[in-house]
Amino acid sequence: MDKDKAGLKGKELIRRLKDLGPLVVAFSGGVDSTFLLAMAHQVLGQEVLAVTSSSITYPNSELEQATKFAREKDIQHIVIQSDEINLPEFVSNGPERCYHCKRALCKSLLEIAGDRGFGHVVHAANADDLNDYRPGLRAAREMGVLAPLVDVHLGKEEIRFLSKEMGLPTWDKPAMACLASRIPYGDVITEAKLGMIREAEEFLERNGFRQYRVRHHGSVARIEVESSEIQRITRPELRKALVKGFRHIGFDHIAVDLEGYVPGSMNRELGDTDEKGTKE
Repeated sequence: MDKDKAGLKGKELIRRLKDLGPLVVAFSGGVDSTFLLAMAHQVLGQEVLAVTSSSITYPNSELEQATKFAREKDIQHIVIQSDEINLPEFVSNGPERCYHCKRALCKSLLEIAGDRGFGHVVHAANADDLNDYRPGLRAAREMGVLAPLVDVHLGKEEIRFLSKEMGLPTWDKPAMACLASRIPYGDVITEAKLGMIREAEEFLERNGFRQYRVRHHGSVARIEVESSEIQRITRPELRKALVKGFRHIGFDHIAVDLEGYVPGSMNRELGDTDEKGTKE
């Protein structure tokens, strides 16, 4: 990564945010949205409103961390309740699942912006997201929700670098994604499945793993951890505890993916995507 180039992109982001004026920022508490919110607040002060969606598709810890950050930085912040579990298009879990979920969220954000007199709504998609199948980005574009990090071509590594330079606590935070992304396309999403995934991933976190996914394949839990952690997860004592814990959760079979953690691995079954998603 070119640090000087990252710095120039950061300055371009500042100019972009100044031009946009009062903003509603979709704020999940992750690496990208925390960076975008911090930059927007630095530029616009109290003309920024952070909005976090409380959802069963994310661990409670994510909401707690987002709330804590906004409070400590004295940023205006509200929490709304999302309702994607009642969207038939979301529950049926087709390839366009994220499109329908994001569209519903954007509608809520735009209503808040209109009611409170904010000119624009922004979200924290970054330039690297364009390399994966992300129909939610298309939904945001269609709704008029802006992506300043994409506009200035900031990628994940650059965002982490600039976040560290700013002293943000999220600069090295592991990547997080909606828990529904652990369920294969076509398998119906239920609160019970999401609960199993949440509980299983909390088990991994308690045992010191930082980057992980528990993929839900019916009675089988397929665990992805960093390739450097595969040997540790298969050590007899931890393996025995893990099998016992996951069976208590409801999984009959527990497998460790030998490839290790791969972002977006569930998208492989879709094959190549085109501009109807985001990968071109």
